[in-house]
Amino acid sequence: MDSGYEVRERISGQVFRCLPEQSVLRAMEEQGKRCVPVGCRGGGCGLCKVRVLSGDYQCGRMSCSQVPPEAAKQGLALACQLYPRADLYIECLRQVRSNP
Repeated sequence: MDSGYEVRERISGQVFRCLPEQSVLRAMEEQGKRCVPVGCRGGGCGLCKVRVLSGDYQCGRMSCSQVPPEAAKQGLALACQLYPRADLYIECLRQVRSNP
């Protein structure tokens, strides 16, 4: 993918590209990366919670029980509702479980 923004996950070191109209979670899945756990993909379960350490972004609708407004102002977001507007540096807040 030649266009879009670079997304780098701090803990795993994984890097992938994400288009502005694509959620970070969708881009990660489409490129075969596994640095963020996948849940409902709809902004409700909180499994894909990340902290944006740097970069500009917009968020879609997220459950207030998973990401309260004050937490969102401090960079918490759900990767399934996170849309980059610049390169992003994120940190996954939940461990990815590997299959046995």
